Order: sequence, then structure tokens, then C-alpha cells
Amino acid sequence: MGKPTSIKTSEEVRDRLRLLAAERGTTITELLEELAARELTEAEREQRALEAARELGVEYTEPVQQAGRDAWAKIRAHQGGAAA
Repeated sequence: MGKPTSIKTSEEVRDRLRLLAAERGTTITELLEELAARELTEAEREQRALEAARELGVEYTEPVQQAGRDAWAKIRAHQGGAAA
């Protein structure tokens, strides 16, 4: 782990993080590390989509890219709008 820092958030978010961490038997710091490691960046999603298309023998054209972006938007909508 790197140098400790702080993140400003509301008391409600802090309390929720505390509860989630306690339910998992971990700390807020470890919970945040897990969440950050698990969530893909846009560039990582794009790279995985490109690799998947290559493995499936699909040409990764603009319409295919747009279909992928649309799919991610639907996934996020079903997750409550988390992480754009």
C-alpha cells in the first residue's frame, strides 16, 4: 500500500462504507482498494472489447464500438448509474 491519504465524503457515504466493510470483515481502506481494483477504466473496457472482438473474429468497427458503449450504458443503468 502506498502513502495514506484522505478522501472527503459525506457522513452518509462514510457510514455506508463502514457498514459494508464491517459486513465483509475488512476495513474501509481495504474495501476501497478492492472496489478501485475491480472497476475498469474506459480505456481498460475498450482494450478488453478489442481483445474479445479479435478472439471472436469480429472486425472492431465504429458500429461495433458503439454497440459496446451502448451495452455498458445499459449495464450501468441496471447497477443504479454507478461509474460512468
